[in-house]
Amino acid sequence: MDLLSRLLEEKGVLLADGATGTTLFEMGLSSGHSPEFWNDEKPENIRKLHQDFVDAGSDIILTNTFGGNRHRLKLHNAQDRVFELNEKAARIAREVADAAGRPVVVAGSVGPTGELLVPLGALTKEEAKQAFIEQMEGLKAGGVDVIWIETMSAVDEIEAAAAAAVEVGMPYVITASFDTAGKTMMGLAPASMPATLAGQATAPVAVGANCGVGASDLLSSVLDMTAADPSAVVVAKANCGIPEIRGDKVVYTGTPELMADYTRMAMDAGARIIGGCCGTSCNHLRYMRKALDEHLSEDKAPRPTVEEIVEKIGPMKNATSSANDEAPRRERRGRRRA
Repeated sequence: MDLLSRLLEEKGVLLADGATGTTLFEMGLSSGHSPEFWNDEKPENIRKLHQDFVDAGSDIILTNTFGGNRHRLKLHNAQDRVFELNEKAARIAREVADAAGRPVVVAGSVGPTGELLVPLGALTKEEAKQAFIEQMEGLKAGGVDVIWIETMSAVDEIEAAAAAAVEVGMPYVITASFDTAGKTMMGLAPASMPATLAGQATAPVAVGANCGVGASDLLSSVLDMTAADPSAVVVAKANCGIPEIRGDKVVYTGTPELMADYTRMAMDAGARIIGGCCGTSCNHLRYMRKALDEHLSEDKAPRPTVEEIVEKIGPMKNATSSANDEAPRRERRGRRRA
């Protein structure tokens, strides 16, 4: 049994980590500079990123490799450094996890290629798969426990990434970003997520949602997924509130107390891996860790409704996926909750 599955069996619910990009920008990463370069240039910063998340109570840390495939690295003329940068990232995270004094899962972050697949674009599904294999080989060599495929949108790319993980011989997790009218940009609904990979030779350890437009919207997606397949291990990794532009900075509105409430509601909605995405700091995670541990010891609460989520966490930016399906087509584009 892989470490992630074993910890899920032992603990029931796990805490993932927080924001990689937001934290690295606060450390001085400049806009336009590939975060993956810091695995080589500033490994001490990446080590601190992981160590702070472990110290805050994370059971899972994600490597600094979200954009580590050849198509994204090509934008920085680094397409020939895929294996090197991914292996270095994995080794840094592995060292931190091994020194934690408790089991910590090292998850190899794999983001989308950034390209449109055929027929909308020029990239074939097989080419996408090969790009993912190249990245995953580096992550595997560096010692990750699981491949963490995240922020996906298109079913074809999800299938290509899953097939790559299977071919590399690694357990894997897949999360999508349901940020467009309650669905992914390419039209995948949350309720369809658990069954998306039914045809793969090896099923994912977990599926879920990350990023998106806010914690309330993500919790609605979690409700749809757990209702569609109550047996699925579902991941909730929401942004820390809603992003706002203040001067030349992007600020996330979620307080530590709000993220603690989000953690409890995610558990009640059926999520078994809970973390934060953009804007989620170590301080937020400490509150989330405490909320998770205390809520595990309490009597099981009923599943929240969307209305209860909005009341507790805040307004949704999008209508739910099902509400958009029911709306007349001409109304969908402008339909939002205030």
